[in-house]
Parts: sequence; structure tokens; C-alpha cells
Amino acid sequence: MDRTALRAAELGANTYQIFSASPRMWRAGLPDRQVGRRLAALRKEHDLYPLVIHDNYLINLAAADPGIRQKSIAAFRGEIERALALGAEYLVAHPGSYRGQTREQGVATLVESLALAVDGLKCRGLMLLLENTAGSGHALGSSFEELAEIRERARRKVRLPIGYCLDTAHCLAAGYNIAAAGGLRDTVGQAERILGLEPVRVVHANDSKVPLGSRVDRHEHIGRGHIGMEGFRRIVNHPKLRDKAFILETPIENDGDDRRNLETLKSLCRRRRTTIIRSS
Repeated sequence: MDRTALRAAELGANTYQIFSASPRMWRAGLPDRQVGRRLAALRKEHDLYPLVIHDNYLINLAAADPGIRQKSIAAFRGEIERALALGAEYLVAHPGSYRGQTREQGVATLVESLALAVDGLKCRGLMLLLENTAGSGHALGSSFEELAEIRERARRKVRLPIGYCLDTAHCLAAGYNIAAAGGLRDTVGQAERILGLEPVRVVHANDSKVPLGSRVDRHEHIGRGHIGMEGFRRIVNHPKLRDKAFILETPIENDGDDRRNLETLKSLCRRRRTTIIRSS
């Protein structure tokens, strides 16, 4: 875990995102305390703030299946415990799939699962960020209204601060036309009105392989997808987004792709503190 900080600094980032364990396994242990201390020292040395952790891909806190739900609750509790042990500021989570239930039942299941996962933990210094989704199948959270509803209901039961992570590729796929100047203006306006911009702490900066409204989650290199170079220039320089941490989750298909995407996004910024690196 401490080596992740060195890798982020070597690439030229000053924030980054990690998985705290294998993203495709249900069970994982806690990191050694010495690892947490070394990581904290390296982050301070290289000015790596915030640290973002993305939760396990297997987790579905809205699951109708009791077995999957119980595994998800236990796994998400582990995510919280590891995030606290590593001193992370944010834990990003997808709201989950409500397949086999109504949407309303799925939201209720998600909120109850979050409350059970957090129960008894002291989550000082950590914020949960709900990530918007592309809207495929029965996935929750593709609209700002749905994200706001989930957060509002969860805040009544979950003893953990809750904010948002907005993914650019997911926004476009869900029908928010952030590739166009007017569409970006309208989207930021909706986010401000429905979500509030203060709780939006992280932006996942990903171009999209698929067009507007496709409802498919496919990430592309910066500038090579349907958002495009000018789209990202407007996004990273938007006055209401400039203080957010930008995290790249772009593909790694060839050696150096992570550095190239990072440098491309940085080149589009006008006098800003660059806060970008891909998920690892």
C-alpha cells in the first residue's frame, strides 16, 4: 500500500485512487499498522491528498438475494475498516443493482445495508461517496435525482458522512451531454440544484467509448472518445468544478497509457492544482 503513494508521485499526481484489496474477492484482511503509518508519511511528503478508495466490484448492497446481500454488507464493512486504517479521506461506492425488486425496494435495501455495514464503527475523517452510474439494467444512481434520494434517506440511518463522486463517462452514457458547452452548463446547473456541489468531492475523469444516452459503461482514453479533448478542456476548467479531485480511470492497454492520460488532462488545465491519477 505504501508503494502506491510512490507510484502516484512518480507519475506526477497529487491525489490518487486505489483498491484496498483485490476487487474481485469477498474477503480481505486489514493492513498492518506500520503500512498505514508509512503511507501517511509518504502522502505528507509528496502532498498526496485526498486518498480515494474504490470499493470491491462484487459488492451489491441493494441485492435482493439474501446471501449476496449478507456477503456485500460484510465486504463493505471491511472496505470501511481498511479505509480507516489507511487514513483515506473518501470511499467511493456504486449504489448497486435492484434486480428482483422494485426500484423503491432496492433503495430501501441499499440504505439498510449501509446502516448495518457501518453500525458500531467510528468513521472519523472518512466520507462515503456515492458514484453515479451509466444506467444499464437495474443499476441505481444514473440520475442526479436518484443519487440525491439515496443520500437523503441514508443520512437518516447511516453514521457516516455521505457525498458524491461524478463519473464523466457515466454522465454521458446516462444522457447528460457534458461533451457540449451548453450541455455541460446545464449538467453542472442540475448537479448544483439537485445534489449541491459541496458534497461532490471527486470527479472520475474518463472519456466514453459509447455515445450520449447509450446507458453502457465503457471508458476511453482522454480525448479519444465521445466527450473529446474540447469537452474535457471545458470540464477541468469549469469554475464550479476546479476545486474537485480529478481521478483518471482510463484504460491501460499499452505501457505508459496512465502517464499519457495524466499529462493530457494536465495540459488542458489553466493554472490549477492538478489532482489526477487513474484507479489502480
